[in-house]
Amino acid sequence: MTATEKESKLKAILETERLLNEIKDTDVLLERILTEARSIVNADAGSIYVIEDKTPVKNEDQIQEPIQPPNSEQSVYLKNKILRIKYAQNDTQLKKLEPGSKSPYVYFTFDITEKSIAGYTVLSGKIVNLPDAYCIDESCPYSFNASTDKAMNYRTKSMLTVPLITTNNKTLGVLQIINAQNEKGEQIPFDDDAILFINHFASSATQALEHAYLTSNMIMRMQRMAEYRDPKETYQHVQRVSEFAKEIYDKWAISKHIPKEEMQKYGDILKIAAKCHDLGKVGVSDVILKKPGPGRFTEEERNIMKGHTCIGAILFTEPESELDSMALEVALRHHEWWDGSENGYPGKINYNQYVTGEPVPKAEPLKGTEIPLSARIVAIADVFDALSHKRVYKSAWSVDDAFIEIQKLSGRQFDPELVLAFLSIKERICAINSRWESKAGD
Repeated sequence: MTATEKESKLKAILETERLLNEIKDTDVLLERILTEARSIVNADAGSIYVIEDKTPVKNEDQIQEPIQPPNSEQSVYLKNKILRIKYAQNDTQLKKLEPGSKSPYVYFTFDITEKSIAGYTVLSGKIVNLPDAYCIDESCPYSFNASTDKAMNYRTKSMLTVPLITTNNKTLGVLQIINAQNEKGEQIPFDDDAILFINHFASSATQALEHAYLTSNMIMRMQRMAEYRDPKETYQHVQRVSEFAKEIYDKWAISKHIPKEEMQKYGDILKIAAKCHDLGKVGVSDVILKKPGPGRFTEEERNIMKGHTCIGAILFTEPESELDSMALEVALRHHEWWDGSENGYPGKINYNQYVTGEPVPKAEPLKGTEIPLSARIVAIADVFDALSHKRVYKSAWSVDDAFIEIQKLSGRQFDPELVLAFLSIKERICAINSRWESKAGD
């Protein structure tokens, strides 16, 4: 590569790093880091991992106690840590799917030991560059697990594994990119230029990840506050709704041919805003909020309960960012009905004048696209999750029955186009459900 080509490549990387710093959601950022890293070195596939506690944690997005560089106590310390795959990408496999489809939703964990390539990278703090993953020197403590290759009928060859280490020498995760390609699409090893570019990129990407965790931690604390007030608004429920919403939007946006950059930006903000949908319940009396049993509310109590939408919006009044604005509209409008019936609320009221603890006054309902897109999406995600999980006042519906109910409510409670998007990604929705059930029980 010529000096001019290197300079051009570095400028492109700097622009990418600027874009990464604009992303707020940690999961969206991790996926984008993997995508951009692969693009920089023209790699066919890759994965990104984060370090977590071995025992399931209640709050996944919190920054785990970071791993320090190796020392005499490291092996003992790491017995309580694991690596969790967050995203895997493979262009060869993606080409086999229908246009607009995503790769299968994957999740698994493994211990941090020198026996795995990623584990060794964490422990050593070093980049591992393998020309051929199937031809590793016997003197190396790690080996390549070919089980995924066999399952996918794929051949991993060149592999570059990079630790994501902060400026304070804390390890947040591992970036692994696979099968570099030349201009003809032929597999080649990762050369010195590739290592230079990825090393530079990984450093900046890690800083962006640190900043995203700050936003995530603030939202997490607000979720905890809401959970203390309303036990059914569990962390797992909020996370599932957030992930469902992002998947629904992505499918809908692809069908509408939304430009990629616009789609990524909106999806990033939506994923965080969706977590704020019921924060307003912190302002509802315990006498009402924790009242047990089916048919538990009187009409007046139900109208007071509806006030959580206004309280949630007030929390984000005078928004200072696009995230604040979307969180406001999600909190205020996720109970509106598509058909404009009086089942929806709070309708066309001045939410700023709502008095906490009072019934929500009757108002003209919103209808159709008067309801913000973000709120229409979260409405589907929230109802589906509430149906398919146990509550103090109801048993869990089967996933199939919950899907059928969402379909029945298409055109009434929910936007028909968004319902179609939701129904078409059933496999991914079920995978998200399974993932959270494996991390912690409801």
